[in-house]
Amino acid sequence: MEQIGEDLSLDLDHKLNDVFSGRVVRKDLTKLMKEGANVPVYVLEYLLGMYAATDDEDNIREGIERVKNILSENFVRPDEAEKIKSRIRELGQYSIIDKVSVTLNAKIDTYEAEFSNLGLKGVPISPNYVKEFEKLLAGGIWCMLKMEYFFDEEVKNMNPFSISSLKPIQMPNMDLKEVQDGRRNFTKDEWIDVIIRSTGMEPTQLERRVKWHLLLRLVPLVENNYNMCELGPRGTGKSHVYKEISPNSILVSGGQSTVANLFYNMSTKKVGLVGMWDTVSFDEVAGIQMKDKDGVQIMKDYMASGSFARGREEKVASASMVFLGNINQSLDSLIKTSHLFAPFPEAMANDSAFFDRMHYYLPGWEVPKMRPDFFTDKYGFIVDYMAEYFREMRKRSFADAIDRYFKLGNNLNQRDVIAVRKTVSGFIKLLYPNGEYTKEDVEEILKYALEGRRRVKEQLKKIGGMEFYDVHFSYIDRETLSEEYVSVPEQGGGKLIPEGMGKPGHIYTVGHGDSGMIGVYKLENQVVSGTGKFEKSGVGTHRGVKESLDTAFRYFTSNSKSISGSISTKTKDYLMHISDLQGIGLTAEVAIAELIGLCSGALERPVQESLVVLGNMTVGGTIAKVEEFANTLQVCVDAGAKRVLIPASSVVDFQTVPSDLLIKIQPIFYSDPTDAVFKALGVS
Repeated sequence: MEQIGEDLSLDLDHKLNDVFSGRVVRKDLTKLMKEGANVPVYVLEYLLGMYAATDDEDNIREGIERVKNILSENFVRPDEAEKIKSRIRELGQYSIIDKVSVTLNAKIDTYEAEFSNLGLKGVPISPNYVKEFEKLLAGGIWCMLKMEYFFDEEVKNMNPFSISSLKPIQMPNMDLKEVQDGRRNFTKDEWIDVIIRSTGMEPTQLERRVKWHLLLRLVPLVENNYNMCELGPRGTGKSHVYKEISPNSILVSGGQSTVANLFYNMSTKKVGLVGMWDTVSFDEVAGIQMKDKDGVQIMKDYMASGSFARGREEKVASASMVFLGNINQSLDSLIKTSHLFAPFPEAMANDSAFFDRMHYYLPGWEVPKMRPDFFTDKYGFIVDYMAEYFREMRKRSFADAIDRYFKLGNNLNQRDVIAVRKTVSGFIKLLYPNGEYTKEDVEEILKYALEGRRRVKEQLKKIGGMEFYDVHFSYIDRETLSEEYVSVPEQGGGKLIPEGMGKPGHIYTVGHGDSGMIGVYKLENQVVSGTGKFEKSGVGTHRGVKESLDTAFRYFTSNSKSISGSISTKTKDYLMHISDLQGIGLTAEVAIAELIGLCSGALERPVQESLVVLGNMTVGGTIAKVEEFANTLQVCVDAGAKRVLIPASSVVDFQTVPSDLLIKIQPIFYSDPTDAVFKALGVS
């Protein structure tokens, strides 16, 4: 089997060299050169493409030597900066490769260049270069430059270094028809392998689903205004694509950013990163901080519409936004206790409006950690060529590709539809740039697109409640009218409330936490020999929960004999612990649940299987109605409840609960605290 796979790879290499001669490079050469030079992949492959874009071994060897010579002679290493400066001075002029950024010195009305590795600042640069290559002003670009040196004693404060020529390291032209025509020579699976190899990965080592995840990382590069996030373990190559593969994307490392930097600088009247780059990606989302108070709001506006207002003007830009970050706990734990957007900073973490603008949530936990055998030594496109192909595809749209064959289900709102259409369009641009695709091709992409948007919606349901209840995404075949539903793999088991009978004294309740969010809480009661004391743990300094628990115990001691004559409140101590299972802050709505827990522990009888208790009470036994009833029931179902004990006063609110939610639970109504105890224990 291994030999067959090797033969297929060789066939694909030959085909790629035949169809795209001069546009491909052997990726192990890039890896080899990369280890000796700290430059982005697209810079190396630009040079390799000039001198080693062939499958002739002799020519490759010659090309590698030339590239090595260029890198050793012209590439500026930071530790050799002074040597290069000296060489420029002694020779009068010298060619270098460095990353150059430009700023405007308004005091003397001159553009000045700064060299990343050479360490030079304030080098005058022609405005013509700045006009032609605007990215010089926004983060800088790698260039091949011819530097000159002239020192004039009579001119004060003159920088002796100057730039006589500047050439960005990028493809001079791009013939999209070449890609479109060339695509016809490859099957779908071959083309997927070509694209993945072009990013440096070896597709034969990856499962099909992982390949699709790697392709999705490229969608923001081909689709305008595409918002995506990927959270997962470290070491899965999340930022690699945006940092190394495309000269048209910029990676903003975690930390502070400003509205002026990202969107628009009011003083210089310059558009920020979103106007200069095709993709702006944020690494380590947990560290994102916006210095401006309105920063997150402006970002939300931009993510929704591709425009933002600054001053009196509305600006339009097309950059996609990518959010990358790490999940530091187990996925199972995160799903049980919180939501999958939890790693975002506090200013964003519970902002449902912000996350509703995400078109796709890539499950980073499904991408394996990078190993040496995941990197390819086969042929792929020169990344700069691929980047220009991606950039050309941004001018096109296949958002209507779905409509020819399918309709989207009624659970998708307008934002959901836009998200799914954008993902489908992006994948078609990647896989079928010539627009030649079948119904089966579209269906495959559509399922994947629906899954990623549903993953976003499932988290919004946890954050925002019933507003985002419609998560049952589906599509309808226009020909057969059959409806297919799409789920997300991680929404399976692992519920907070396990199936089966619990221990006596253990009880689950759902209520409003300190944050205002609805959470799940577990109360554990233990009865030991003693003198009638009630000891609480897990409550901290929370006054509300202490009072609610004391209310339950006072009612218990006053009314225990009416529940059972075998309960002793004088010769036993009652120990309880409360756990905030979702980390949203304790709730004061625990009196009824604790009363049931005390009785369950005292009688050594567990409550009914998979039961959640709702409601609260006063010391006199008055039952409080459940607030946000529908949302509360949704949290119960999500936590794994099968039965829900509900105050009779909340019956009127059942009309607010969707029918497909009601069928998932068995409601049990109680009229007073004692009735609640009996029904929870299954006595009546």
